[in-house]
Amino acid sequence: MRYGFWLAAVGMLASAHVAAQDKPEDLVKAALKSLNADIRVEAVRAAPIDGLYEVTVPGQIVYVTADGKYLVQGTILDIAQKLDLTEQRRAELRRELLAKAPSNQRIIFKPKGEVKHSVAVFTDIDCGYCRELHKHMAEYNDRGIQIEYLMFPRAGVGSDSFRKAVSTWCAKDQQDALTKAKAGEEPGDATCVNPIEAQYQLGQQMGVTGTPTLVFPDGNVAPGYVTPDQLEQRLMAAEAAVAASDKAKAK
Repeated sequence: MRYGFWLAAVGMLASAHVAAQDKPEDLVKAALKSLNADIRVEAVRAAPIDGLYEVTVPGQIVYVTADGKYLVQGTILDIAQKLDLTEQRRAELRRELLAKAPSNQRIIFKPKGEVKHSVAVFTDIDCGYCRELHKHMAEYNDRGIQIEYLMFPRAGVGSDSFRKAVSTWCAKDQQDALTKAKAGEEPGDATCVNPIEAQYQLGQQMGVTGTPTLVFPDGNVAPGYVTPDQLEQRLMAAEAAVAASDKAKAK
């Protein structure tokens, strides 16, 4: 669902005739279904603002009034704490979603020594900035950073980039095949049981629109190429944020 769709939908939602439900969550779901019968509502919960409900749909968060009349797309800011509560929630959802993609379904470039940090990267073989990032793999690894690739062929399922992603996944040496493909070599047409489509769909659920997209341990993201020094600093900050959050929850 894109911004233009939601913007055009607000007026329609306001006039939708939705039958009363036992719970506000049901009323919100019914309102959205009256707007688009094919919409997939992943979760509904109370928003930080009274009278609003947070609705998670593939790739984004929107807000709907408890009576189901109005839809709001935007950011909720906590002024006192200077926090973007919407982005904070998106980060939580990304962490939950990423946990569903096991490490044995990623192409991992592991440091020779101690693994100090790890970062998930949605990548496209034909993406220029993805290739630039991959050129610095040895530098990332030298800093103890483990790069865990998930495939996100931007042209979609069935595209030439998708074929290349499948072929590298099915290679005997995935790391070597991916490195060569990112250097411009043709990977061929090897096929096998693979997670490429599932990874592409996962990226869409997480709101990925471009590549590379780096997903940090705290669920925050960074688009584009990030230098080894910058990545090390950002990973340390993300890990500190996770540790602080876990400590607060344990109290």
